[in-house]
Amino acid sequence: MTPPTAFPSKLTLSFSWRALARRQEFVIALFLFALVILLSLRTGTFLTSTNLFNVLRASSWIAIAAFGEAAVIIAGGIDLSVGSVMALAGLVTGLALLSGWSVPLALSAGLATGIGAGLINGILISRGRLPSFIVTLAMLSAARGVAFGLTSGEPVRDLPADFVRLGRSLSFGGWEVPLPLIIMLILGGLTSVLLSRTVLGGHIYALGSNETATWLAGIDVGRLKVTVYVLSGLLAAAGGILMTARLGVAAPTAAVGYELDIIAAAMLGGASLFGGKGTVGGVLLGAVTMQVLRTGLLLLGFPTYWQATSIGVVIVAAIALDRWRTGRV
Repeated sequence: MTPPTAFPSKLTLSFSWRALARRQEFVIALFLFALVILLSLRTGTFLTSTNLFNVLRASSWIAIAAFGEAAVIIAGGIDLSVGSVMALAGLVTGLALLSGWSVPLALSAGLATGIGAGLINGILISRGRLPSFIVTLAMLSAARGVAFGLTSGEPVRDLPADFVRLGRSLSFGGWEVPLPLIIMLILGGLTSVLLSRTVLGGHIYALGSNETATWLAGIDVGRLKVTVYVLSGLLAAAGGILMTARLGVAAPTAAVGYELDIIAAAMLGGASLFGGKGTVGGVLLGAVTMQVLRTGLLLLGFPTYWQATSIGVVIVAAIALDRWRTGRV
């Protein structure tokens, strides 16, 4: 006779809830849910389909760049240059279009710009053995300088309609779904598969967990570091190109300060500064939460300069949550 299934003890249930609470994705999802409920009660416009799609559209290029940033952070590094790379890639794409290049060729030029910036970062960090903070901080300044130098600080206007359409919406059953949102989900899915279902992804997590052990296991640590920074540059470029298509203008001043939003989204979503932890789903939650927070402050009538304060608070909270989650408090 099969014995009846025993009910879990109170201690087991308590431990399960505690383990769930230590998952940063769960905590951020609860915070996002509470934020949405609060804004829906305090404002009459937040839960409209137009506003929700605008929030998702605005968070899409942040999320795309944050996917690459998360890979770098998981590998134990940091990339401060993502905002400047977004602007430079969008500007290169715009200049190529105005020079008569086809849209696919111009997109390739913009993406190649991000790959080049990531490659320089990766080589200096891996071969030159320089700190990632210093190298990417220098790239932040250099890429922004190149963006200003290419146009003498002037924006590039009158972009072709075929390109601008990338930032618009597609109609699905009466719903106007932003194309950047669709592209974000596709790139997020591909990045998730790369990190969680491939040998390369396992090596990236191993590198962030213990670089010495990864090297002793026979893995080419230098090449791995180059790979994650190239990925970060590529995804930052993709985000910058979509942002440029949405704005219809390529400007050297674009994406100023976006590196904070991108890093905050990655960290808020569970990418640990200590390396070896993080998921693409968590990063997506973090990016949406950041944009909902920005939109909520505007709808509630807070001055725009409080947005920077809120981002600073979010970054500190994410680090504190990360330390508690990893048992370093």
